[in-house]
Amino acid sequence: MTATPLTVSSVIAGEPAPGTAGTYLSTNPSRTEEVVAEVRLSGRADFTAACRAAKEAQATWARTPAPVRGQVIANFGDLVSANKEALAQIVTRDIGKTLAEARGEVQEIIDTAEFFRGEGRRLYGQTVPSEMPDKQLFTFRNPLGVAAIITAGNFPVAVPAWYIIPALLSGNAVVWKPAEYSAGCAWAFHELLVRAGAPRGVVNLVYAEGEETFAGLEQALDEGLVDKVGFTGSSAVGVRVGELCGRHLQNPCLELGGKNPMVITEDADLELAVEGALFSGFGTAGQRCTSLGTAIVHESVHDRFVELLAEAAGKAAVGDPTQDVLYGPMINERFAERYESYLGWIGDHHRVLGSTGTGRIGAANPREGFVGDAEAGLFYHPVILDGVRADDRVFREETFGPIIGVASYTRLEEAVELANLPGYGLSCSIYTTDPAKAFAYRAGIGAGMVSVNNSTSGAEAHLPFGGNGRSGNGGRLSGVWVLDQFTRWQSLNWDYSGRLQKAQMEGPQIEAQPDFRL
Repeated sequence: MTATPLTVSSVIAGEPAPGTAGTYLSTNPSRTEEVVAEVRLSGRADFTAACRAAKEAQATWARTPAPVRGQVIANFGDLVSANKEALAQIVTRDIGKTLAEARGEVQEIIDTAEFFRGEGRRLYGQTVPSEMPDKQLFTFRNPLGVAAIITAGNFPVAVPAWYIIPALLSGNAVVWKPAEYSAGCAWAFHELLVRAGAPRGVVNLVYAEGEETFAGLEQALDEGLVDKVGFTGSSAVGVRVGELCGRHLQNPCLELGGKNPMVITEDADLELAVEGALFSGFGTAGQRCTSLGTAIVHESVHDRFVELLAEAAGKAAVGDPTQDVLYGPMINERFAERYESYLGWIGDHHRVLGSTGTGRIGAANPREGFVGDAEAGLFYHPVILDGVRADDRVFREETFGPIIGVASYTRLEEAVELANLPGYGLSCSIYTTDPAKAFAYRAGIGAGMVSVNNSTSGAEAHLPFGGNGRSGNGGRLSGVWVLDQFTRWQSLNWDYSGRLQKAQMEGPQIEAQPDFRL
């Protein structure tokens, strides 16, 4: 049964905003004729207006005691938990993520809220001893002000939670611009936040296209309305956002793309490595920033690994995301078209494995064992590309889709060099039974996240998430580390001596006898 399409618009200061920039039809990528949401898009002026509304609401929210702010987060987690299946169904309908993965994504919100529900009672500063008598030193975490959060749609509810929950807990107000193609998810997420007790204007939702968002953000920064920008998306757009924020002496939190390597050593458990590669490379149809880019396999086990991986990919169920499949469709037409351009990077020296065809699955290009109606959606064959070289574009650039490259190495140092070569630094993995190799790899790799005998994908709510190089500017989400993104430290020194004491210029002096010898 086809659900009735939503009609959604931006929400600014608690009120729906009339769309001023046209309408976007968000469709179900597994059944592209089904409209999920009619999105009334806002323009740049609406984005700036939302920032202005957030600025007006933020001061009162910051004065709300932090434990009370934490209760809103607790309420939100409880509401998400109570609506877990419904929200997961919306995720699957919006972006084609399998129900199993969608449920896991919703659980990530619950876990994040669970972690932060008590953090309002632990926004600790420190009492620091002074070098002067009758004087005390203190530190405090203060909110920044207004956080503009711009998120991609491949994790349409988990990633926003990583930003918005700690931002609100810390006393900031939020303007959130989700991807328009995941509008239904954003609507549901915002509704739950409002029902959890988020005050009017503290969370503002803006549906807008990219260039309008950028122009609105630029104006808001010029007017001094935004104090922090959080952006998850492509590295190319991240560079533009970083440059814009730099003009205002702001340090954005940039979570960008990845070309995530998986090294498989000669002593690895190959069956386990294949299982990890299959999930890393093909989960969410390869549309994760943490998806496996290139498997870098020791030459002694290369052929066997490729054989096992090709066999596993060939047998994997692909298709209808509401069924038991490895992955479903591409998120929308834009990603499908871009992925087809990546397939154009396949060269004559590559060996293509993993399926009964390459490209879009359909009657003229069938996939053996496909689940559902291939003609109805944006479904693509899994691709294993053996023989990848370091100078291949498919090795050096992010390929957002169901494609895994395979390269060989001889020495571990060579594998580390290859793993670092593309210049991304988000996630990586190594499969080995030798702890020395695992620690040597960790020490040499530039990625922000390292897994041993596990996939390149996966995060936990209490572990820092983030990348370096082309993958980001070093900011971290999740756990206590994300609080540094949404608070600034303030120091206080309190002198109750009744006179002016000058640090470093006066104070108790200790006399020693440096010439003493036993």
